[in-house]
Amino acid sequence: MLAPKQPKWVGEFRAFILRGSVVDLAVGVIIGAAFTGVVNSLVKDVFNPLLGLLVGGIDFSNVFVALNGQHYDTLADAQRAGAATLNLGLFINAVIQFVIISFAIFWVVKALTRLKVRADKQPSPPTTTEKLLAEIRDELKERPLPVAAPQAAPVPSSPGTPPRSGA
Repeated sequence: MLAPKQPKWVGEFRAFILRGSVVDLAVGVIIGAAFTGVVNSLVKDVFNPLLGLLVGGIDFSNVFVALNGQHYDTLADAQRAGAATLNLGLFINAVIQFVIISFAIFWVVKALTRLKVRADKQPSPPTTTEKLLAEIRDELKERPLPVAAPQAAPVPSSPGTPPRSGA
């Protein structure tokens, strides 16, 4: 019994997925997701309390404006009541996270670029063409230079007389 023939796109898709850049991208996304968790904790658990302490004990996660005009003690209370809110503190958290992630990515890219430059500076082995040219150069250096026969100096002619041809 013959196995059913696969459509052409299945092979193309397999080749696409197994290409190195797609796998690298997938690894980058997974590491990025893990890194985002670390940055979120850094902002929420370290920076926000310190920043709140500097500005008078404000908890940025509870900085919000209720659009219905009523006062709520916390953002959670406003959300439980179904009030529409402008969550300014959460926006500040997101901006801080963006700055931290951007800063970290900047340094990672800078380090990788530095490593790539160092790797590029290492001399590569000579190509076949370069080897052949070096052999030709060395062979030409070893040959004696041909001595040219001295040529007769031209005889100057006086004005009005035609130049002499051949001696």
